[in-house]
Amino acid sequence: MRSFSARLCITTALLVATSACSPTVDVRGNVMPPERLELVKPGNLTKADVTALLGTPSSTSNFGDDTWYYIYSKTETFAFFKPEELERQVVQVDFDKAGKVVAVHKLGKEDGKDISLVTRETPSAGRDQSWIEQMLGNVGKFNKSKGGSGG
Repeated sequence: MRSFSARLCITTALLVATSACSPTVDVRGNVMPPERLELVKPGNLTKADVTALLGTPSSTSNFGDDTWYYIYSKTETFAFFKPEELERQVVQVDFDKAGKVVAVHKLGKEDGKDISLVTRETPSAGRDQSWIEQMLGNVGKFNKSKGGSGG
């Protein structure tokens, strides 16, 4: 009887431990409903019309307000590992100078590009000091007899 309760206890502990490691799914942005996205076509739609259909954009162009981006991303994180992106959708709406829709582009995860960050450091003027030079750097710099700021 005792071995059965020990097995039951171990089984219960394993089930609890594995259920605690279930992945976490995060959704950022808004999914564009296809029926609303189909209504946004080049022609007579203005920025106000697009806002009424799709809402406020996630981002706008850095150079002017002529390109709007609607961004959606779904990621999954398992325990302490790096998150994995499951889905991505970017809708780019381009406007002309009069504020009318010129083009609509729908981009997915496959359209993205991986970039590598530059890890170099910009050198600074001066010389490198060892830790002992930094610790003892001010010893003897201040002298009360010469009218220093001690006081």
